[in-house]
Amino acid sequence: MTKFAHFNFNVLDLEKSLKFYKDALGLEAVREFEPEDKSFRLVYLGDKETDFQLELTWLRDRREPYNLGECEFHLAFDTDQYDELHKRHEEMGCIVFENPGMGIYFITDPDGYWIEIVPTK
Repeated sequence: MTKFAHFNFNVLDLEKSLKFYKDALGLEAVREFEPEDKSFRLVYLGDKETDFQLELTWLRDRREPYNLGECEFHLAFDTDQYDELHKRHEEMGCIVFENPGMGIYFITDPDGYWIEIVPTK
């Protein structure tokens, strides 16, 4: 049997991304790995509610933005504090698409990854 463990996003500015995920979604580091040569760093973020983790990978020598194609992929979070979270994301200026008919919206992180926000049903 298998179960989800984590999903990876590669990021250019790890500190900026860590701040974004903490401020926008309340995610915090639950474990980290950095090799002795410091050529990359992995930081796994958790939500304190589930076992699922978001792995942020920072590569020391990477300078150019990642090509995300047409962004036909995203992470999704459900929340029982939809209105409060929407207000926070409006203030942060990170909302990129809203679908009021479906009752959802999307935010984008500093590297352009899309994250769907869904109210808990």
